[in-house]
Amino acid sequence: MTESTIHSFDDNPEMAMVDSFVRHTGANIFLTGKAGTGKTTFLSGLKADCHKQIMVTAPTGVAAINAGGVTLHSFFQLPFGPFLPGRTDQRRDFQRFFRFSKEKKRIIKGLDLLVIDEISMVRADLLDSVDAVLRRLRRNDRPFGGVQLLLIGDLFQLPPVVKPDEWQWLQEVYPSMYFFASQALARTELISIELKKIYRQSDQDFIDLLNAVRENRLEGEAAEILNRCAEKPLPERGAITLTTHNRKADDINRERLDRLDAKPRSITAEVEGDFPEQSYPTPDRLVLKKGAQVMFLRNDASPEKLYYNGKIGRVSEIYGDRVLVSDPDGQAASVEVKPVDWENITYTVDDENQTIKEDVIGRFSQIPLKLAWAVTIHKSQGLTFDRAVVDARDAFAHGQTYVALSRCRTLEGLVLTSPLPRQGVAVDPSVAEFMAGVTSQTEGDLDSRFHMARMAYQQELLLQCFDFAAMRGMFYYFMRLADTNRSSVRVAGLPDITALKVDARKQIFDVGEKFQNQLRHMMDGETLPDDHEGIRERTRKAAGWFGEKFPALFATLLDKGMVETDNKALKKQMNNGLDNLRLEIRVRMAGIRSCAKGFSSKRYLRAISGEGMAASPKAKTAAVASTPDYTEFDIEHPEMFKALKDWRASVAKKLGVPHFQVLHQKVLVQIAVCLPEDDFALAKLKGVGPRTRKNYGEDILRLVREYREKHDIDTVVLPEPKTDDSPSASGKKKKKQAGDTRQITLTFFEQGMDVQSIADERGLAVSTIQGHLCHFIETGTISLERVVEEEKTAAIMAALQPGRHLKEVKDSLGQEITYGDIKAVIAHQKYVSSSQSDPEASDSDKSDA
Repeated sequence: MTESTIHSFDDNPEMAMVDSFVRHTGANIFLTGKAGTGKTTFLSGLKADCHKQIMVTAPTGVAAINAGGVTLHSFFQLPFGPFLPGRTDQRRDFQRFFRFSKEKKRIIKGLDLLVIDEISMVRADLLDSVDAVLRRLRRNDRPFGGVQLLLIGDLFQLPPVVKPDEWQWLQEVYPSMYFFASQALARTELISIELKKIYRQSDQDFIDLLNAVRENRLEGEAAEILNRCAEKPLPERGAITLTTHNRKADDINRERLDRLDAKPRSITAEVEGDFPEQSYPTPDRLVLKKGAQVMFLRNDASPEKLYYNGKIGRVSEIYGDRVLVSDPDGQAASVEVKPVDWENITYTVDDENQTIKEDVIGRFSQIPLKLAWAVTIHKSQGLTFDRAVVDARDAFAHGQTYVALSRCRTLEGLVLTSPLPRQGVAVDPSVAEFMAGVTSQTEGDLDSRFHMARMAYQQELLLQCFDFAAMRGMFYYFMRLADTNRSSVRVAGLPDITALKVDARKQIFDVGEKFQNQLRHMMDGETLPDDHEGIRERTRKAAGWFGEKFPALFATLLDKGMVETDNKALKKQMNNGLDNLRLEIRVRMAGIRSCAKGFSSKRYLRAISGEGMAASPKAKTAAVASTPDYTEFDIEHPEMFKALKDWRASVAKKLGVPHFQVLHQKVLVQIAVCLPEDDFALAKLKGVGPRTRKNYGEDILRLVREYREKHDIDTVVLPEPKTDDSPSASGKKKKKQAGDTRQITLTFFEQGMDVQSIADERGLAVSTIQGHLCHFIETGTISLERVVEEEKTAAIMAALQPGRHLKEVKDSLGQEITYGDIKAVIAHQKYVSSSQSDPEASDSDKSDA
């Protein structure tokens, strides 16, 4: 490797290799190592200096605070129950994926590197749920949406927690619950690197002993040496007892504190902003006495470095919020300890620099001490003690014993309360098998894989820069929507659709494909694209070409594009399509501009990440806010309602049409509840469009005006609209209906996804999705035209003769028309039939679309 690649890790080749993989490839990395190998130190250095957009996460609040990051559940808004890939019809889990703030969406779109600390505690299904969120929000079907992962932890330490009832479900999908069983991770090449240089222990015999425990090889002489620690007398002072449960540790600390004669002193923490109680690093009310044994919870930030995280001491004096702590043996001068701050952060976008930044949202200020006659093995992870008493008899999870033993610096400082039982050092077979593959790698293997990964990474970014396939799909999708709905939709800023499609294909899409092929032929497999003079020159010229064509074709659509239609569902669908297209065009243009001086992988990555996080231009709409969707239960003016129905019946009879073709029942309800006094108020009602106002607006307003004058109604007090969760007349909450799964399909459909895409996303059959849409066609929620093309509809209606079976109809129509198309037309016929036979029935509010 080159000097620039190794950075400052000349004494630690494994750490240098990790650093190279993170900075110069897109490979997913598992960074592991025994206790004390510097994993946390490496992460701190990476956060301080990395050109990629990075976010640090952890499975628990305390781990996140210590790592300087956020929890996986809080950022990705994940449910705490099991996640089964492909089973997103579990509405509780599924819906939370779509409630992200715009800020979080921007962060996710610009993210390059996701770090997960303490990965040993992360379950496989949790990792797969993160994959589902990233793929969905980044609109990228690659594992984890194309984001690079750095997974840090020691699998021989604390395992993930899985309840027996959860495992009943999860074992159908996963062979084990460790992160490496993740289905998404299995679709990637995971680079596993083990740090070998140990900074915590320097006694090689003790290191070898710990390795035997870690790898389930404790037997013979090694077991005898370790179990001799059970014959040692308990240290009089300065030792900490490691237990398996909080209750045991608390009891020991309380009992030892009560033995002291000194007066107890209480020190209360100061908490500012948002700092969850479960993430407190030390008690918010710290009770100490002179003579109490304590443990430091932070490293000393002063130049003197007088204490470190895990150092044991004894309280010698307490002055207000300052505590003097002396060496347990009284051999060193006392240290004055003052309150320090722990910070709770969140991630935001720095709009000026277009980077992901950390914002402090809460602070916890307290003396960095806690009582330390005992601590749980769980909370000792990451700490170092000179003298430790290990109570491992009740260890309840694989790896607990190793965590406890490895907290001690030397074998001489270790005391066991009893000989270790065999089950106390058991190792999960799946972990042993996985780690066998990690430890068998040689430095030469990793070096070779690094050079291949670096080459592949730069080649991938180079081709990606001129890959317009995703943009082409979004472009033609939006053009199709605008073209097929041209009678009811106007798109401001959109020139002649046919001409734009032809120019975009010839000048952007076709040229992009040809240029990608040229680049592939230039890649020799030996010279990195960053260093290839020919590629640098060709990309510089390509940047000039595309840099002119993009603005010429798309500038008006980007700056002035606006959808204008009275059909709210269609408007939402087209606005979503236009927003996605705008973002993709901006990102492609940013990548192209980065090649103005020739291709650079670092410069390109920075450009597209920054543009992906850039705030989207605000929609240039002045839509009138509509009223809530009221029902007949909300009507407080039944006389008005009856007058409206009588008027509608009269108009329908005069025109010779069904009642619903004049006004739908839902629209009458809105009018009777709101009593609009002018055209502006009428326009705000659901289901009232320009056509309704033009044909019947004067009559409706006359009826309402007469009613208000008759009853002297000046101000209308509107009721609170009912919700699905509101109590029914019996006082009981309505149960969730089976239609929830259909509603999820409708949500996707309204977002512009087609049947196949919805089926893929939800893990359901295409026929199931078609059945959902047929339900909404039958109820009038969506129109048939949005699901089946007009030409197909005409052919199907001609073939639907009385007495003919569905198969006969299908066979007569050929392969172009599906059963789903036929069922959709049948559903539409049912909707029309029910509307005509029951004019008072509640219909769709989209009559004016």
